[in-house]
Amino acid sequence: MFKNIMVPVDLAHLETLEPALSVVADMAKQYDAKITYVGVTANTPTSIARTPQEYEQKLDAFAQDRHKVHGQPVSIKVYSSTDPVANVDDLLVKAIDETGADLVMMATHLPRHLDIVMPSHGGKVATHTDASVFLLRPSK
Repeated sequence: MFKNIMVPVDLAHLETLEPALSVVADMAKQYDAKITYVGVTANTPTSIARTPQEYEQKLDAFAQDRHKVHGQPVSIKVYSSTDPVANVDDLLVKAIDETGADLVMMATHLPRHLDIVMPSHGGKVATHTDASVFLLRPSK
């Protein structure tokens, strides 16, 4: 059913992604799917990388480490932006088209009152693509 699972990754918050990443691995094994890890970084130095190229190297290293865990084929896609917070949703939709992902699996937070004013990334992505979007919430 699924051939390419896209997973947005924030390298600054890997510890919060870990539970979702194990579900992604299980799903990829179930459908013998490739996993494409997507990252969005700033054009300027961040706490993770000084340049977009360094960020890409770190995301690739992350993807290769995950491949050792689950054994499924992996690829990466990195976008750099002058304002990653403002552009992340549009860049994720672009990544779905460019990578040919048919399923997007995103770690998310529990619903909050602020979501009325500022909707979640997953909600916006789901309304702007034909790919299935699976939001993975943390356990309480």
